[in-house]
Amino acid sequence: MDKKRARKPQDWREARRLRAWELKEKGWSQKAIAEALGVSKAAVSDWMRRGREGGPEALRTQPKSGAPRRLSDEQMGRLPSLLQQGAEHFGFRGEVWTRRRVASVIERELGVRYSLTHVGRLLKALRWSSQKPVERAKQRDEAAIERWRTETWPELQKKPSRKDGR
Repeated sequence: MDKKRARKPQDWREARRLRAWELKEKGWSQKAIAEALGVSKAAVSDWMRRGREGGPEALRTQPKSGAPRRLSDEQMGRLPSLLQQGAEHFGFRGEVWTRRRVASVIERELGVRYSLTHVGRLLKALRWSSQKPVERAKQRDEAAIERWRTETWPELQKKPSRKDGR
């Protein structure tokens, strides 16, 4: 490996694989390499196969696989400004952004459909937190809520009794 042109390893695992390759080129046995690097002989064997097939570059850390992003960088950059216009701008009642509302805006404005779970991930990546309404419902009955908390809920929490008396 030409040390002048070689780029630095991305992480310690990559460095270990490249070191194994260097040792093999110096005539070390796979068993000796495994012992020196504290790995299994099978790992060294796999690395040597990869190195023979693709050279030292095949031992480098590979980019993560997976589906390509559906929103471009430009579209992701537009999303915060769209959301800052407010939910009512897009015809929703009230200014609260829910994942369902954001998904609707993404589909309408950017032409990409996402699950609600993924919309949550996008919002998290944008550092947007989930929102809750500031006001409580006007028809809220505090007495009924308290009765439910103190009477109904404890009853629901109890385990059913067994019919055989145990």
